[in-house]
Amino acid sequence: MIVTRLFLCPEHVYVGHFGRLAGTEPMERVDRVRAVAGRGLEGDRYFDKPSGHKGQVTFFAEETWRELRRKFSQDGPGPEVFRRNILVRGADLNALIGAEFEVQGVRFSGSEYCKPCFWMDQAFAPGTLDALTEWKAGGLRARILTDGWLEAPAADEG
Repeated sequence: MIVTRLFLCPEHVYVGHFGRLAGTEPMERVDRVRAVAGRGLEGDRYFDKPSGHKGQVTFFAEETWRELRRKFSQDGPGPEVFRRNILVRGADLNALIGAEFEVQGVRFSGSEYCKPCFWMDQAFAPGTLDALTEWKAGGLRARILTDGWLEAPAADEG
């Protein structure tokens, strides 16, 4: 599995917004982030949630984002609109549910499928929620088992 982008956001934009527009706090792309066992990613909204929180970190497949771009004939928006922390290439994320795995020397435990929500149609394009649901490609929630640093290439591959 190759990390292609990393994202953080200090605030929730969907939690507590049901029936209203999403919040306006964007995800911030970073080149490097510290993963802290049992706590999350430093600087992210899920950092220091109660111990054992299922979503200390979230993964999303770059292949899914690119397929959505093809399906909806879009050049954008970028993968940050899906509100996941780690964009990866070359991994079957659903196969990691219930499994321990390592990325760049950091150990994770895949805790559950990250179910997409109705905001995806607003954030990316109408029909996105149905496509992600059909493909079972919403992402992966995981717990961080060991401390370490994650890095993504600074160059943007589009």
